[in-house]
Amino acid sequence: MNILITGALGQLGNEMRLGTTLHDKHRYFFTDILEADGVLRLDITDKASVSAFVRDNGINLIVNCAAYTNVDKAEDDEAAAERLNADAVRNLGEAAAEYGARVVHVSTDYVFDGKAFTPYREEDTPRPATAYGRTKRHGEQQLLEVLPDAVIVRTAWLYSTFGNNFVKTMIRLGKEKESFGVVFDQVGSPTYAADLAQAIYVIIEDDEWHGGIYHFTDEGVCSWFDFTHEIHALYNAQVMLRGYQAGQAEAEYNAADELIKAVVHPIRSEEYQYRTPRPAYSVLDKAKIKKTFGVEIPHWRDSLARCIATLSTK
Repeated sequence: MNILITGALGQLGNEMRLGTTLHDKHRYFFTDILEADGVLRLDITDKASVSAFVRDNGINLIVNCAAYTNVDKAEDDEAAAERLNADAVRNLGEAAAEYGARVVHVSTDYVFDGKAFTPYREEDTPRPATAYGRTKRHGEQQLLEVLPDAVIVRTAWLYSTFGNNFVKTMIRLGKEKESFGVVFDQVGSPTYAADLAQAIYVIIEDDEWHGGIYHFTDEGVCSWFDFTHEIHALYNAQVMLRGYQAGQAEAEYNAADELIKAVVHPIRSEEYQYRTPRPAYSVLDKAKIKKTFGVEIPHWRDSLARCIATLSTK
């Protein structure tokens, strides 16, 4: 197949690029709004450009990893978020419909309001409470309107070794500050983008096409406070491991500048004063994707350990 992957310079897009080493039987076209080494420029908000790219390159499948993800800025400029999260998605769907291609589109837990107490299932009614959530929901609707057999994968709490994300921010703050607070009353499932990329490869390489909406996160549930605690513990463990591997004594590394020593306090969301409300509960039910595709999903702690081990080598 000829596969177009948009948003190739983002967290998920970069993980999809790495994944081609294990999934090399297809021809890939990686694109983003900016051109870079191995990445072509394609503005997916430009309908004509999208159509021409799909036609000229004989695209059989589109994986849309592009999105407007800044939750606060989306509140200030919902129109800009709508262009990328909804209008552009329709452009991809229409081009796919015109030239006989299929689409895998990545969406978000923000299509729900976060007021549930049990994991959200695919058939639960979306009730987005933010501009970001509304535009992402519009994208789902626009895509299914023009391409009913599209695959939509909702995810949450995404992080990776690429770009800016919560894991990298907590490591930085842990080094810079003596203490800081992290909310304990928002609950979800951290998701390593490499795991999501692998799940997408399973979907697109399945012998049959199973259109529909699916949920994917890593297994397990925690709060942002719990997540931060584990980030710091695993990071410090990597620092100590490097010390042992270098033949250094443990005592020397207990005082090393590399170690995170910050004290992290649990705080309520109201104390953090978000500009835009965040979902209190973002847990997604993954039974459907596991049953349909046989996707194996690791626990978030195990995936976080792999991510931080990779970060420590960069």
